[in-house]
Amino acid sequence: MATVLDLSHPITEGMPVYPGTLPPTIRQANTVENDGYAEKLVSMYTHTGTHIDAPAHMLSGAPTLDQLGAGHFVGMACVVDVSGLATIEKEFLESNAGLVVDCDFVLFHTAWDRFWGQQEYFEGFPVLSLKASEWLSQRGLKGIGFDTISADPAGAADFPNHMVLFHAGMISIENLTGLGDLVGKRFLFSCLPLKLLEADGCPVRAVAVLAS
Repeated sequence: MATVLDLSHPITEGMPVYPGTLPPTIRQANTVENDGYAEKLVSMYTHTGTHIDAPAHMLSGAPTLDQLGAGHFVGMACVVDVSGLATIEKEFLESNAGLVVDCDFVLFHTAWDRFWGQQEYFEGFPVLSLKASEWLSQRGLKGIGFDTISADPAGAADFPNHMVLFHAGMISIENLTGLGDLVGKRFLFSCLPLKLLEADGCPVRAVAVLAS
């Protein structure tokens, strides 16, 4: 049987969110005791928690998540260990080209998820150089993912890495966790979002499926 590893943070009130964004609100709307069934009312931004950025997140007229086929969110992935790096350079990626080849997704283990829930999570995490982003955009990937809050530094004004990825039709998965157990491995990756009409982004339950 296959082993399925959860790579997602739980969604809770008070959870870390991108600076300037409101955290989710979760209200118990109905209970079994009072109504015969349980149901919650949840309000949150589309880029809350472990989530996908669609090209439409920053490019007018670019594809939204619902306009991408379901297969765009499933494929073979690998995890590259970039923990300890300040910047992920093109030359470093080229040295890992043998791992990346034939992958649909490249996920980056920065180990920054250890700061989840702390102020440190928003500062100083490794990011791609522009040349590294351009190199990735030429690999025919469906997307890339990080265990950090963004593909660019928090507070970036022009989001150069996002722009390169989005112009290539790629998605970006952010706020992943647990990638350290997958460094150097290849596996089936799934990050299926809700089929929300005109979605610029969406929280996901990202998982790695490992063959036994």
